[in-house]
Amino acid sequence: MRILHYLEYLDTTFGGPVRATLDLTGALAARGHQVVYITRDDRDAPAEFRGKLQEAAPGKVTIVRLPAGGGVLGRFSPQQFAVVREALKMSDVAHVHGVWKTDLLQLTDAARSLKKPYFVSLRGMLDDWSMEQKSLRKRLFLALGGRRQLENAAAVHCTAQAELDQARKWFPRGQGVVIANLLDLNPYRNAPGAELAKQKFPALNGSNPRVLFLSRIHYKKGVEVLIRAAANLKRRSIDCTFVIAGTGDADYIAKLQSLVAELGVDDRVEFVGHVGGALKVSLYQACDIFAIPTSQENFGFVFPEALACGLPVITTKGVDIWPELLESGASSIVDGTDEAFSNEIAKLIEHTELRQEMASKGRPFVMRAFDEKYLAECYERMYQAV
Repeated sequence: MRILHYLEYLDTTFGGPVRATLDLTGALAARGHQVVYITRDDRDAPAEFRGKLQEAAPGKVTIVRLPAGGGVLGRFSPQQFAVVREALKMSDVAHVHGVWKTDLLQLTDAARSLKKPYFVSLRGMLDDWSMEQKSLRKRLFLALGGRRQLENAAAVHCTAQAELDQARKWFPRGQGVVIANLLDLNPYRNAPGAELAKQKFPALNGSNPRVLFLSRIHYKKGVEVLIRAAANLKRRSIDCTFVIAGTGDADYIAKLQSLVAELGVDDRVEFVGHVGGALKVSLYQACDIFAIPTSQENFGFVFPEALACGLPVITTKGVDIWPELLESGASSIVDGTDEAFSNEIAKLIEHTELRQEMASKGRPFVMRAFDEKYLAECYERMYQAV
């Protein structure tokens, strides 16, 4: 097949969608499909994927950066739209990622005019929590074209049943499909071990159990909850170290660091910044518990990553794959409060056998549930159905 993908930016600081689309397109190309990926910003695109439309070929991903500039209200400029239409003409199906963008409406309208079926991946944007943010603006967008776009799609793609259950009310006459994000598991099959991270981060070398937060640092992720949980555990004389890995808005991170100082847990909470590649895998391996008190996450690569590295996971029902995480036997799903998180962390610290039992179940679950070949076939079937 000839498959077209569109995501506005390939900037990994924006989180999961970039990783999801790169892993998916790479897997599809490896199975012999011709994949063209158009974007406005290719800063984190693999160098070997960058190219021109004319270079597209079976078994290859070709990432095409649109000309600079833009049209009115976020639409494509005429020069950009000419590239988009040409990419649509040479494709069998189109797959766009996200909602809330006028350029997505423009692309999918063009696909309809060219009789090209298209798919929309929601990326959590119609989750209940997400719809409560700037709610009036989002409802207006849906009324003015967003709902039409979703209901005319060959399918609206969600990465978990819980995501689709929340989203259905916003496109009642549309077709939904659930397929998990495809992630490259090879770095976790060949994990480097804990020493790499321990050499980089001295805080990991103590004897205390280590609780890891690894994600984009954003208010919805609940970092404040973990900091307050650290204070709760200190009052209870339960020793542990909290490692906060990730980047975010500098002012917000400064507020979090001020909270750490205010609560007197400077000796227990360590901010280590962005961690990627083999060092990230090693960091998982160097820790004992993975915890994110998030308010909303449609999938969250970090959860299967942590499980694949043998970490029990503590999170909330804000994660749309929470039923799957619970089913793994390697995760605890709790309320998003500092009390709930400190109690669950304390339980896993004090009951070593329970922690080890949960850790032993995570990796087999991930390798089975997120097998790349199986998921690539699911996406192929979705496209082939139209």
